[in-house]
Amino acid sequence: MTILLIEDDKGLAELLSEFLGMSGYKVVHRADGESGLNAALHYDNIDLILLDVMLPKLNGLDVLKVLRQHSEIPVLMLTARGDDLDKVLGLELGADDYLAKPFNDRELLARIRAIMRRTQERPVADEKLPANSQQKQLILGDVCLDLMRLEAHCHQQALELTGSEFAILKQLGLAPGELITKEVLSQKCLGRRLQAFDRSIDTHISNVRKKLAAVGSTCEIKSQRGRGYGIFSG
Repeated sequence: MTILLIEDDKGLAELLSEFLGMSGYKVVHRADGESGLNAALHYDNIDLILLDVMLPKLNGLDVLKVLRQHSEIPVLMLTARGDDLDKVLGLELGADDYLAKPFNDRELLARIRAIMRRTQERPVADEKLPANSQQKQLILGDVCLDLMRLEAHCHQQALELTGSEFAILKQLGLAPGELITKEVLSQKCLGRRLQAFDRSIDTHISNVRKKLAAVGSTCEIKSQRGRGYGIFSG
């Protein structure tokens, strides 16, 4: 598995490259946003991107904005601790998750593994699918989730979902009409416990809502304060 690390701090980049290399990953490093974006768009074997926000030439948010016009490669944003605006903007632009600096190496590894699990996950042969599924597909009104290809379509149009967005839509779709708490969604879809003031699930849900509306879907994700989110087909 190959990780593209876009980080301008030379010392941190060397430490991360060494740690990830020892953990079994191949690391491609770029020290500025411009060369990082070029690598992300032209390398064929990048599996995940670690993207710093504060970068020379082109900042991380601008890199992500351009990247998402061409690719759904999983992205883990590296943000400054306490900078909530960068976190929210990163998620709104399509980042799969974020990690605030300084962070523990093991926490970074856990986030990477969680992202890769949900972007590569396939149903096992004997998995019991719900009544609204057919042959490894999950049908939600006019939306069809292909559980093998990890793709979603509505009215023959592709829903360009990130891995996190697909995981959340799938989790809601496994129990249509029921509310699922943010704690459960965070654990099952992001692979981590929900933290205080964490808006990740809310932001991912907002993105999914916009994408459903853009293709004219009759499916609606509703929320109830304190109880969570649920998907309902029209």
